[in-house]
Amino acid sequence: MIRIVLADDHTLVREGLKQLLQAAPDLAVVGEAQDGHQALQRVREQEFELLLLDMSMPGRSGIELIKQIKGEKPRLRILVLSMHEERQYAIRAIRAGASGYLTKDSASAQLVSAIRKVAGGGAYISAEVAEQLALDAMPQAHGLPHTTLSDREYEVFQLLVAGVAVTDIAERLHLSVKTVSTHKARLLQKMGMSNPAELVRYAIAQRLIDEAGKPL
Repeated sequence: MIRIVLADDHTLVREGLKQLLQAAPDLAVVGEAQDGHQALQRVREQEFELLLLDMSMPGRSGIELIKQIKGEKPRLRILVLSMHEERQYAIRAIRAGASGYLTKDSASAQLVSAIRKVAGGGAYISAEVAEQLALDAMPQAHGLPHTTLSDREYEVFQLLVAGVAVTDIAERLHLSVKTVSTHKARLLQKMGMSNPAELVRYAIAQRLIDEAGKPL
């Protein structure tokens, strides 16, 4: 039996996931979490094989949460379930310690097989993500500017190009405005750009967002 904890801040999403998993006799949902704090609690207090983790929850979440969980429970398998299709999120999640990455749009068709594969010791990623990970590992690889950003800088970058103000980014990521401003200055410097408008043009050109500012 594969014991699973669901971590997602939307009750309806968790209920939908439970319904999807109920039909599989070898899967059992043994816990739920609605934010990063609860997810860490479940990891510390319960025994289970797989954490099905939303990338965007209140409090500690995303890449930083994956790193912390793997630091405390290295053998726990993590399957990320995200609204972001953009492969840079998937690559960063895998590097942080996740064993699989699945978008919410494809969850209904692929979730059970993805859980079984990850829980069995395998990885569940798209061919595009696998190819990018292989290319990045090559000695001659030269990454695009956005790949040089730290995980936190990349989070700030994504919110900036989506049109989110610095004060709102600070609130969303639970950081001070000063810290977000520092991340903004550093990422602009790393990418060789001088303002958010240039970041937006770059993000569209690299197909990180569409022209409406939504992740691709």
